Amino acid sequence: MSLPKGLAEEVSKNLVMVARLIDEEPEQAYAYSRIALRLASRVAAVREAAGFAAYATQKYSEALAEFRAAKRMTGSVELWPVMADCERGLGRPERALAMAGEPEVQKLDKAGQVEMRLVAAGARRDQGQLEAAIVTLQSPELASNSVQPWTARLRYAYADALLAAGREDEAREWFGKTLEADKDGATDASDRLAELDGVEFVDASIDLSDVADDEDDDEDDEDPAEIAAAERASDVAEYYDEDDEEYEPLEQSEAGADVEGDAEGDKA
Repeated sequence: MSLPKGLAEEVSKNLVMVARLIDEEPEQAYAYSRIALRLASRVAAVREAAGFAAYATQKYSEALAEFRAAKRMTGSVELWPVMADCERGLGRPERALAMAGEPEVQKLDKAGQVEMRLVAAGARRDQGQLEAAIVTLQSPELASNSVQPWTARLRYAYADALLAAGREDEAREWFGKTLEADKDGATDASDRLAELDGVEFVDASIDLSDVADDEDDDEDDEDPAEIAAAERASDVAEYYDEDDEEYEPLEQSEAGADVEGDAEGDKA
């Protein structure tokens, strides 16, 4: 609203494209965010969008700068968890943990506090502190039977940490609980459960013509002399109908002699 009408429309179009592309085409979303940023860098929503686009493309230093700018403009602490996660992305988990203990966390809503807990647990894992990560995730929100938008992600992170710590039975239980809460399929909990249970999925997209081609190739590799010998042996052992008036059974010894005679003829 602070921009002239024409400029506001142009900025809005670019922000809409950022929102549409950020999940599937993050690089394109990032390009649109840079256009919006060039047009209206003093608008907090633009800085925030630019931050998320940079975050999606793993440009963590740039994302952190944009989030800090948006925070200064609005005074809101809403971006605090993702700012802490940027510190993790920059290889500074100790800073992320320090942010988890700052007063800003107490100002977050429930969803923001759960997100901060996830980031802190991730920072613990970055430092190789698996048991500490597990303890960090243990909370009333995790134990609650109520399903919230963040429930599946919280349970999944807990199950994954348990598995990393070698607690497979508990991990299987919590992947199952994740699946119960994950109505939208936001996690791969079903795949993780199948992996733990030793279930393998066959790719139905395999082209059967490729298999046939492989078999043809195998046939081409066979020795012609061996093929000829096998065919002669098959002719000798061919089955004749005993009801046929022209049926004349061939004695085994005679059959063997015929085969040996053919073989000697081939050698000659």
